[in-house]
Amino acid sequence: MWHMLSNAAWVIGAALILWMLWDWWKTDTTHSEDMLTSSREGEIEAVSEKHKI
Repeated sequence: MWHMLSNAAWVIGAALILWMLWDWWKTDTTHSEDMLTSSREGEIEAVSEKHKI
């Protein structure tokens, strides 16, 4: 029983790593480095948020 659970955990871990690598490759080839490192989204969020002190 524990052996099967251990193997299932390894398979799930490997699948997650492969998914992260695939997503990283897809994002890296789809978007430019300038867009990925820009803070435009953060600026938009900062402007739209109103904080009352």
